[in-house]
Amino acid sequence: MLCGLAFAAGEKSFKIPSPDGKIGIILTAGERLAYEVRVDGRTVVAPTPVSMTLSDGTVWGGSVQPSRIRKGTVDSSFATPFYIKERVADRYNWLRADFRQGFAVEFRAYDDGVAYRFVSTTDKPLTVASEEAGARFPGDWKCWVPYVRDCDGTEIVPFGSQFKTSFENLYTVARLSELDPARLAFLPMVVADDHGVKLCFTEADLQAYPGMYFNYPSQGTSLRGIFAPYPKRTHDGGHDNLQNVVDEYDDFIAKAAPRATFPWRTVLIAREDRQLLDNDMVMRLAEPSRLEDVSWIRPGLAAWEWWNDWGLHGVDFEAGVNTPTYKHYIDFAARNGIEYLVMDDGWSKDKTDLMSGGSDRLDLDEVLRYAKEKNVGIILWAGFRAFDRDMEEVCRHYSALGVKGFKVDFMDRDDQQIAEFLYRGAATAAKYGLLLDYHGIYKPAGLQRTYPNVVNFEGVHGLEQMKWSEESVDQVTYDVTMPFIRMTAGPVDYTQGAMLNAAKGHFFPRRSEPMSQGTRCRQLAEYIVFHAPLSMLCDSPSNYDREPECTAFICGVPTVWDRTVALDGRLGEYAAVARCKGDVWYVGGLTGHEGRTVTLDLGFLGDGDFTAEIFCDGVNAAKYGHDYQRVIRALGSERTLEITMAPAGGFALRITRE
Repeated sequence: MLCGLAFAAGEKSFKIPSPDGKIGIILTAGERLAYEVRVDGRTVVAPTPVSMTLSDGTVWGGSVQPSRIRKGTVDSSFATPFYIKERVADRYNWLRADFRQGFAVEFRAYDDGVAYRFVSTTDKPLTVASEEAGARFPGDWKCWVPYVRDCDGTEIVPFGSQFKTSFENLYTVARLSELDPARLAFLPMVVADDHGVKLCFTEADLQAYPGMYFNYPSQGTSLRGIFAPYPKRTHDGGHDNLQNVVDEYDDFIAKAAPRATFPWRTVLIAREDRQLLDNDMVMRLAEPSRLEDVSWIRPGLAAWEWWNDWGLHGVDFEAGVNTPTYKHYIDFAARNGIEYLVMDDGWSKDKTDLMSGGSDRLDLDEVLRYAKEKNVGIILWAGFRAFDRDMEEVCRHYSALGVKGFKVDFMDRDDQQIAEFLYRGAATAAKYGLLLDYHGIYKPAGLQRTYPNVVNFEGVHGLEQMKWSEESVDQVTYDVTMPFIRMTAGPVDYTQGAMLNAAKGHFFPRRSEPMSQGTRCRQLAEYIVFHAPLSMLCDSPSNYDREPECTAFICGVPTVWDRTVALDGRLGEYAAVARCKGDVWYVGGLTGHEGRTVTLDLGFLGDGDFTAEIFCDGVNAAKYGHDYQRVIRALGSERTLEITMAPAGGFALRITRE
């Protein structure tokens, strides 16, 4: 369906309804461009001005009228082999408004959200000085805000050092009017209206452009978009001299190619919190895969040594960054069917020069030979600048040696230069058949569809934080908040799997033999609730070998899925999700500090008899976090299941057809 019309002078408004007619995004063109969002007839985002200002002073979105309007409907789907489902439905209504000033604005309305973006229609390159974006709200609504950490709060604009961040923080829950105008918040971010509708703001198809932050402008009930300026002068420095530190910013935010498309500004909409656990907006809006052949991309689990501090015991050698240790990890991976071993910081002789080879105590060639013999893939850790400095040669060299990918760390920015690096890195790695895990980086924004060899992203307050965080750092509440917010953007390199599990009052941080907050079953459930095509086993093989039941369960959980069903949940309180691969279903649930009993609707199983392997919190799990029960239960025709979770607990099920 397609139609077009011309405009007369004067303000005009156009509503783009969702296919079911219950959601709408409204474009108003008059003295300035603005968008508004309505849900079930109520305004949830009040008219909010949008514009882009170019360095020559041209404003896209000032007092202009469209020269042409086109509308249409799309109802299609596409395959997603490395996702939480095998196909994504792409059904929406759209509108495109073209303007004589050399730009257009595109809008889409889905049944679960809306999006808009600017498009250049000129044949000349452009420089974008600034972008006006954000959201105005009808009331002083509650929001969940991931502030940039370690801000001194002395400066509002340009926010200076806040643009250097690892995008890891807990959520601050507050009313809009209570937000700190001196601080930036990174996306995704959720705002809830007075009727309980959740609005999750993020962005998609973020390619050659800086990421957007939100900031409260000190009064009213609105949020404004803030963007990192383009780096003018940088130097290699930061952590272990592996980062590129910005010394001075330029007076613009981005350089744009002719006829560039800019990132989608998106609002995910959920009337029930659980709907945020299964929202495909970012995948729909991303550029389709640029890789014709993806058959070589192998998702899977990975053994990992850094979190557990190379923590082997009961062996006849000194554990550390050495050949015997890595052979032991490879043996562990091989006998448990684990696809990969990630060799983290310390494997290279000179971490600033990846071509320097293995460290003095590590025979890298022998480790790679042994891993190949055992059919375990090796993924190497790399600092950002060490990888970027000679990317082509690094990828060519290590691919030839049989390495399967890189975990690239410490970008810690999201300006245009870093956004471009992510795509350049993905393309170069794909050329040599390599996977990438981007650590120390912002949330995913569609790159995972465009280059599916990028199998994970950090941008999450993951389990690594428990190595040094005091008990006052509430990871338990974070775990039942993050899946509704950060995970709407894509996979999370959370690195779960701790076998040392501490109930409240028993946790303390330590670099060696670290522990998790919450119960053992919580850790098992996170392999189901959290999504990551490359998912780590963070603990030591020595600890996993002492827990064969739990280890066997973890090693059987897929990392990509055919179908996902969001069963139940409340943001910040609990979450329950079912996922299937083939004919096997897995169900995982997490709760916050309050224990609870949930009744699961297993209607998704369909007809037939099924058996459930159930891992649930033991009766003493509130005191001893490692206490759990494993139960085998025949379901027969039963399609409801009641499970009790301890405080900070969880459960994990594997359901098979008899």
